[in-house]
Formats: sequence, structure tokens, C-alpha cells
Amino acid sequence: MPELPEVETVRRGLEPVMTGQTIAHAAVNRPDLRWPFPPRMAERLAGAQVTALRRRSKYILADLSTGESLLIHLGMSGRILISGEMQGDFQHRHPAPAKHDHVVMTMASGARITFNDARRFGAMDLLETALGDAHPLLAAIGPEPFGNDFNETYLTQRLKGRATSIKSALLDQKNVAGLGNIYVCEVLFRAGLHPARPAGKLPAKDVAGLVPLIRDVLAEAIEAGGSSLRDYRQADGELGYFQHRFRTYGRENQPCTSSGCSATIQRIVQSGRSSFFCPKCQR
Repeated sequence: MPELPEVETVRRGLEPVMTGQTIAHAAVNRPDLRWPFPPRMAERLAGAQVTALRRRSKYILADLSTGESLLIHLGMSGRILISGEMQGDFQHRHPAPAKHDHVVMTMASGARITFNDARRFGAMDLLETALGDAHPLLAAIGPEPFGNDFNETYLTQRLKGRATSIKSALLDQKNVAGLGNIYVCEVLFRAGLHPARPAGKLPAKDVAGLVPLIRDVLAEAIEAGGSSLRDYRQADGELGYFQHRFRTYGRENQPCTSSGCSATIQRIVQSGRSSFFCPKCQR
């Protein structure tokens, strides 16, 4: 599932094409994805101007001139592609309609925004913009990792006394927004922390040290356009490249990349998810 860097990369790709532009026409080609689309969704989108395009955790939100916001979640295989718009030196012409093109928005500029999702685990909804984060999908999400509310003091207090593993604690969206399996594995490697260590028993300095590492890893991944493992593509159809910088994720039985370390990367399963780590570098 796309994590914060992938979602932010898609948002940045969509921003110059959607922000300030009017949705001239919208087509909804099926009744649902993960859950039913809101009533009259195509009608409610048509004619609306996109006033802002933002991200909250792993969700993209397009604020509309109608007072509603279009909430988008990519799910496991969802892709948002742009066509009919100049990107760099190239123009991406409109492709022929594909089987899994479930929602298509044609902008007044002529650009087309297509949501394609083969496995239909993605989602779209319309919510009142004024409600902010009160929507059920957003209400319990913790602070954004690049925001001022996410800091060393906050994370230390949040994890104090927690019996859960540090891996699970960082994956919990109530503690910090947007982190997923890939980037937590990479953060814990850089921090030298074993993923199974109890979060509440870590020294305060180790917890505090996670904050800049989380920001560094996410910033590097965004700069690389995210990580393309299966279905993920940027909005222009290109792959992300951060997977070429993985130090642990997906590298089971491969040599540790730390200088002077002779160990190999191991994998354990925590709450049904694979955790990759170096048994020598991470304690």
C-alpha cells in the first residue's frame, strides 16, 4: 500500500494540473470501490473548481469551490494518472479507456485525471471541507511527521509505558501519520533499534532520535518519487526510485550495507507484517 512519500509524490504531480482548475466533467464508471461512492458523485464534482490540493496521512484531499472536499485513498493498487497535459517537454496524450478506469475527471484545461484500481481497494468520498479532520477516516490520525506537533517531546510522552513493539508503535496512525511498513523498517535500521523492542522501555534519547530520522527517510523517499514495488506509479506514469536505496526492507538474507558489518538481513513477522533488520546493527 502506498505510504506517505508515494501519496505526497502523487499529490505534487496533481497540484499544477488541478489546483485553480475547474472539473468540466466527471465520470464514475462503477457504484463502488472499497465502499460505495457518495450519491451523485459525478454531478457534485462537475463544475467545481479545485481550490487546494492537500494530503493528510495517506489520503489526498481536493478542496472544492462547492464547500466539499474529494477524499482519495489509493488502496493497494490504485493509480492516478494525468493525460492531455504538458509535463516537462512531453505531452501525455489521452490513452484509450482501460478496464479498471473507475473515476475520470476532465478538467476545463483539457487535462484528464484518471483513477485506475485493478483490485478496488482504493476509496473516494466527498465530505464537508469545514468539518476538517472530523471525518471518521481522519479523526483519529496523529500528527504529520513534518509538522510542528510531531517533535521529540511529543513522541517520548506518547510512547512512554507502551508495551507494544517500537515497530508497531510507529505503524500506529494514531501516533504519527503516514508511516508504513517500508519506511518504519528503514527508520529503525538507521536508529539501530530492533523492531521487536518494547516502545515504552526505550531510553528517551533513543525515542527522541527517531523524529529527525523519520523526517530524513521520508524526505529522501519523496525526493526519489517514492518506492515502486508493485502497482505504484507517479502521476505522470513514472516509477519511483527509493527502492534502490533500501537498507533493510525486502533484503532478507542479503549482506548488511553498514561498513564493517558481516551480518545478513533477517526477517521476522510482527502482526502479520514482515520486519527486516540487521541482527548486529539493531539492538
